[in-house]
Amino acid sequence: HGYIGDLEIVDDHRAGKVVVDLVGRINKCGVISPRFDVTIGGIEQLASNILPSRQFGHLVLTTPYGIMDHEEARRKHTGGKIVGFF
Repeated sequence: HGYIGDLEIVDDHRAGKVVVDLVGRINKCGVISPRFDVTIGGIEQLASNILPSRQFGHLVLTTPYGIMDHEEARRKHTGGKIVGFF
């Protein structure tokens, strides 16, 4: 969607860190901790609970196919763990 400019994964020999360079303006973002599992059917319910509107915002998920937003995960018909939102 054009919000992420660069993504760097830092290995600190523990849990690791992800450094994200944002290129767009984001009003609110947050991290979901703990990173609980989200099934395909639960993505819509989770999005309605966390996001301010159906048209605005994205959930960030880690899936077996990589890191993606909730709309792409729904298109690829996969679930995963929720990381955060913006």
